[in-house]
Amino acid sequence: MPTKLRCILLDDELPALAYLRVLCGQVPDVDVVRAFNDPIKFLQESTTLTFDLCILDIEMPGLNGLDVARQLTGKLVIFTTAYREYAAEAFDLDAIDYLRKPIQQDRFAKAIAKAQTQLASHTAERQYIQLNTSKGKGLLFFDQVQYITTGLDKRDKLVLLDTGEEMLVKNISFEKLLQALPEAGFCQINKKEIIAMKLVQFFTHDEITTTITDPNGKPRRFSLSENFRPAFLRRTGGSSFLQ
Repeated sequence: MPTKLRCILLDDELPALAYLRVLCGQVPDVDVVRAFNDPIKFLQESTTLTFDLCILDIEMPGLNGLDVARQLTGKLVIFTTAYREYAAEAFDLDAIDYLRKPIQQDRFAKAIAKAQTQLASHTAERQYIQLNTSKGKGLLFFDQVQYITTGLDKRDKLVLLDTGEEMLVKNISFEKLLQALPEAGFCQINKKEIIAMKLVQFFTHDEITTTITDPNGKPRRFSLSENFRPAFLRRTGGSSFLQ
């Protein structure tokens, strides 16, 4: 069964964008999330969007597609262009494919199949757990979790993901979540919060400063309570604080 691809389209020419939409509509399991004709606007909004693949032109005013691709960490990329000379540089960026315009439907379908295969392989390597959420059954990928806190209903837990999205997990305890999460990667730090250890930047005996920011752009800080301090210190490789 093909892996469903969430795609972003980027081309400064509107007819080319329309044609890409048509091509995507002819391939099963491809969902076009957004289409942009301005690379600057795309980069400004890309961090708020959830997608797997970007299909983008190379020659665009303001910022070319190669420069855009360099900023898409962890995303699959297919280049579309009328020019031959960018192919080597495109594949140096680990592009899935390099499609010459005008794009043929069968050639486009092959490129999408490559992207689906690579995404499926990457997904299979990632650790996740299936949970009941406010939207139904959901997959919680451990590498996306930033922190987990108590929901409005204490039986529920709110998970903040690195995509900026939130997942409300229904009727589950911190104890059950900690049993499922990789032990070295996560720690409960107080009665109401679990954090991913990869976020920790600094810590004192009662506070943790992380690499994520609050709405004001300042580093997000979490309370480290006495009861959970020993477990946290074990994960950081320490045993005590200097006096």
